[in-house]
Amino acid sequence: MGRNIWFIARKDVQYFLREKEVLLWLFIMPALFMYFIGTVSGGGGVRGPQKDHLAVNTLTNGGFLAAELIRRLEENDYLVDQPQPPESATNYFRRLVLPENFTASVLQTTQAVLRLQHKEGGLAQDYDRFRVARAAYTVLADLLACVRAGDQPGPAAFARLRQMPRSVTVDVQPAGKRHETPSGFQQAVPGIMVMFSLIAMLTSGSVSLIVERRQGLLKRLASAPLSRGEVFLGKWLGRLTLGLIQIVFALVAGRVLFHMDWGPDLPLVLLVMLGWAGFCSSFGILLGSLARTEGQAIGLGVLAGNLFAALGGCWWPVEIAPAWMQTLAKATPAGWTMHALHQLASFQAGPAAALNDLLLLVLLGAVVAGIAARQFKFD
Repeated sequence: MGRNIWFIARKDVQYFLREKEVLLWLFIMPALFMYFIGTVSGGGGVRGPQKDHLAVNTLTNGGFLAAELIRRLEENDYLVDQPQPPESATNYFRRLVLPENFTASVLQTTQAVLRLQHKEGGLAQDYDRFRVARAAYTVLADLLACVRAGDQPGPAAFARLRQMPRSVTVDVQPAGKRHETPSGFQQAVPGIMVMFSLIAMLTSGSVSLIVERRQGLLKRLASAPLSRGEVFLGKWLGRLTLGLIQIVFALVAGRVLFHMDWGPDLPLVLLVMLGWAGFCSSFGILLGSLARTEGQAIGLGVLAGNLFAALGGCWWPVEIAPAWMQTLAKATPAGWTMHALHQLASFQAGPAAALNDLLLLVLLGAVVAGIAARQFKFD
């Protein structure tokens, strides 16, 4: 019995790998999508806090208060540049223009207006305005503290102020392990791997059954000394093997081409993807048994694959989606798979964090396989 199953599976895999269209969607298109989406969404993996470039145009005679303002801006995660000549600062995404004689004007209690120029509106501009205002008001507060202490405002007075013990301090302690939202290739590589493995099984895996049924190939298998279960298991195993070939390629390509970090629990990552491949294989056979034509199978396969991918967080991190969408992702197999992969690879939360998702994948795959076996037909 096992020999018959492996024979059918091997022949199916050989048939699939001879088709140029199948090879295109198994290997080439996933790699291209990984590169495109990973590059557009930020390049590298899980990113930490980023420093933004800010050009400061001090015009003339900025004085020591300009230097203090630049120091405070750097404390607010800016990489401050002072381009020369000042006119070249117009090429920067963010530019802060200080008035002439900045320090002298402030010390003479003359209003000094800081002009923040930004090439983008919305939340990014609001955030920059907040950080620049925070730096400016901090310098103003230090200046008032120097005056109140009776010091002559100057670099030495500001240096003494920085060395003074603070009467109020804030003790910051972590409340738990911080989870940065996956971005760049850390999101794109697993997302595209999950999406394309599903689409491949729902299109190529289902269409081949319809073609074999139309050409009478399945009837010939039915007339051979094979049981119905052997034929079904052979077809299922062939699609599972094809899915695993695609998944292994995606895992290796993600690591070699895009420096994807799969974390310390790679064996469990492989186990999760095995569960996902089993579900996709069962789903593909079920679709191939229910669809009447190749066009129906391809249309339904692409629609279902993209729908699962969108709801499950394959296109974007589900963490940035609305709350209702995050809840919906928890009810989809793609969502379970992506959650498990992020827990293992991105957050490195340990094997226990992915066990529930793996169990759900195995149970659903078994249920779909049972339904597909009942719906499987030779004509």
